[in-house]
Amino acid sequence: MNLPKEEIQKEEKYLADTVQVIRKKISELGQQLYDREDKVQEFQKFIWESKHDMDAAEMRTMMSDNDLEVSMMMNKGKYFQKLFKIQNNPYFGSITFDDNTSINKIYIGITHVEDEENDKYLVHDWRAPICSMFYDYEIGPASYKAPEGIISGNITNKRQFKIEDAKLKRVFDNNLNIDDDLLQEVLATESSDKMKNIVNTIQQEQNAIIRNVEDKTLIVQGIAGSGKTSVALHRIAFLLYKIENLSSRNILIFSPNQVFSEYISNVLPELGEDNTMQTTFHDFLQVNLNEFSQVESFTSFVARFYQYQETNPKLVKYKQSDDIIEYIEKYAQRITDNARFVADYVCHEFDITKDELNSLLTDRYNKMLLFDRITCIAEYYARKYYNANKSKEKSIESGLYKLLNIKRDYKKIYKDFLNSEEFLTEYDGHISEREINETVAHKLIKYEDACLLVYLKGLLEGFDYQGNIKEVVIDEAQDYNKLQYIIISKIFKRSGFTILGDVNQTINPYYKYKSLNDLSYLFKDSKYLELTKTYRSSPEIIEHTNKILGLKFVSAIRHENNQPVIFRQENDLKLQLLEDISDMQQKHKSIAVITKSDEESSYLYELLKDSVKGINILGPNTIEFNKDLVILPAYIAKGLEFDATIIYTRKDNKYTKSEKYLYYVACTRSQHQLVIYNN
Repeated sequence: MNLPKEEIQKEEKYLADTVQVIRKKISELGQQLYDREDKVQEFQKFIWESKHDMDAAEMRTMMSDNDLEVSMMMNKGKYFQKLFKIQNNPYFGSITFDDNTSINKIYIGITHVEDEENDKYLVHDWRAPICSMFYDYEIGPASYKAPEGIISGNITNKRQFKIEDAKLKRVFDNNLNIDDDLLQEVLATESSDKMKNIVNTIQQEQNAIIRNVEDKTLIVQGIAGSGKTSVALHRIAFLLYKIENLSSRNILIFSPNQVFSEYISNVLPELGEDNTMQTTFHDFLQVNLNEFSQVESFTSFVARFYQYQETNPKLVKYKQSDDIIEYIEKYAQRITDNARFVADYVCHEFDITKDELNSLLTDRYNKMLLFDRITCIAEYYARKYYNANKSKEKSIESGLYKLLNIKRDYKKIYKDFLNSEEFLTEYDGHISEREINETVAHKLIKYEDACLLVYLKGLLEGFDYQGNIKEVVIDEAQDYNKLQYIIISKIFKRSGFTILGDVNQTINPYYKYKSLNDLSYLFKDSKYLELTKTYRSSPEIIEHTNKILGLKFVSAIRHENNQPVIFRQENDLKLQLLEDISDMQQKHKSIAVITKSDEESSYLYELLKDSVKGINILGPNTIEFNKDLVILPAYIAKGLEFDATIIYTRKDNKYTKSEKYLYYVACTRSQHQLVIYNN
């Protein structure tokens, strides 16, 4: 909608006034930070020089004052950084809201800007309660949840801005939800090496997830391109704003791989927040399995199947199944029930009979896990005979383990499990003695065995509870089996969870959920939600990807681009690829050639590297990469998106019916253009 000239002039003046206030604040804050830094340094010097003249209470008071001063300086420093970031683009939208007592025009940006001289907010933080209406309502009746209760009224105007270099480039009234002009403009832009924030185009169904603080656990099923990861990151930013004393250090993101972690690393800083801690489940396994120098990564585990290197897929599927959980628990319980001390504990100072030790083991400490009991028994005798000396306690504990009929040798314990009645009860396939021995004989443990062994260790000695983590985000949730969620829930037992995935993008060939709602019973106070609109791909690409899995519910938001999906049969491969790549480079910025296997990726890279400038290849251990032109296997491509994509498999290596989900992942990476070879 075109605005009258006088309205545009009003908006230009408001922008100029806002920018002037921001730059004045930047100057004032900069001077305050400089002065405070000198003050803090002088204060710390005074404390150091006076420490011998102060008693403990005075010292604590002085240190507390110093900590408060430093905390205030850090908060001002963070706000200074936010203002510096938004000074040339302070807001992106506004609403005019009539709450039946007053009419307020609310400008919405990344962070708040207050004009203290005139006692008013020039810009509201997008996370503020009143700003939720910008995302949730069209013109007409609207409400928002304020600290004092529900505030109702009417939105009489909804406006969006495009601002560059502190100049108003475009302004328009949008009487509908933000599905149209600005969103289509954003969707039409080329993708970049890093994921961008979507704060100015958050949709209503996404906003409901971002702002939910009523439910401790959110489980989100979202189709490819529905913005699951963006929603998760914006939710983190919202929780940091909403929850008192929550910091980025209290939040942990489980990512599928390091490529993905690097790809999303810009979003939170763009929103004015520090990046959170990130890990992969593989990293977690590596930390908790010091019996092995290396743990196989999830991508390598998946690659074994898709590269036909797995010699016993039936065994791997059983190890990944839900059924095995019951049997590994029974096995751990049997070890615990049968554990006994076989001899008396004898040392220079005292002797303890095995009967007394076994009484402590099976009676006094019987509510504890097996190896925790040994620690408690050692603590008991260290208190009794050595005044709780820690060195003596460790010595007693070491001696007790030597007298126990179960050795704390997890390699042997796991081998015995693979030979046990519990393991073989349901598994009716073949497992040889050689396979069992090789499981623990090497420095590297396979991914499926690592998951089981970590759980077995936890059942015998407990899980390392991480109380400092208050919120956990799990992306690509469909690739974690039930056992992994049990482990995670035990480690972060007091945390809130945001779990996001798409069952249609499962690349774990041994495990698949019918619905992510199946996870609800594992987490208390959980809510299941769905994202059903896709913002990534053109209707032509979505039409093809729907056919792969027989989907009908996928709703496309991106307008048609009249570029049909092209199918090619390999003829002169190098010439064909060079022509397709050249055509794509004339129209698009980021291009991917997605193969089915690492071998095919290497083959194409060698074929093209001397003819195409800037081409690069991604493997399981890649961290940084340039998205302009990249070759990568499909199991690494998940979560990434590109302007144009070529799907390649050899003529004799077409995707099979059992690999349709991997094929779906490959094809849904593309935004505008898709070319498919040999399939």
